Amino acid sequence: MTPLSNSILSASGSATGTTTPTGDRAQLAKAAKDFEAIFVRQMLSSARKASAGLGEDLFGNGATETFRDMQDSRLADTMAQTGALGLAQQIEAHLARFAGGTDTGTQS
Repeated sequence: MTPLSNSILSASGSATGTTTPTGDRAQLAKAAKDFEAIFVRQMLSSARKASAGLGEDLFGNGATETFRDMQDSRLADTMAQTGALGLAQQIEAHLARFAGGTDTGTQS
């Protein structure tokens, strides 16, 4: 995961001063997608823990648990990359406004 630097959040732009450079916007978009993936991963992990008490797997073991963790991680990454929940898009738009840029790079 890439940490946000001050350059990402700085409000430097074109002659009008209303747009964020594309390099910084791309980094902001990547950070927002990474955050969404982490959030979804935590959400899936919590759901697995909550449902674990309801019924135990007949063939459950450490290998099955490891596979499910990897499966959940991949699902979270895919959901973040495809924008299935739209969290990354909203986070990016909010941070762009906070940084002084416009949110023209997001889609509705």
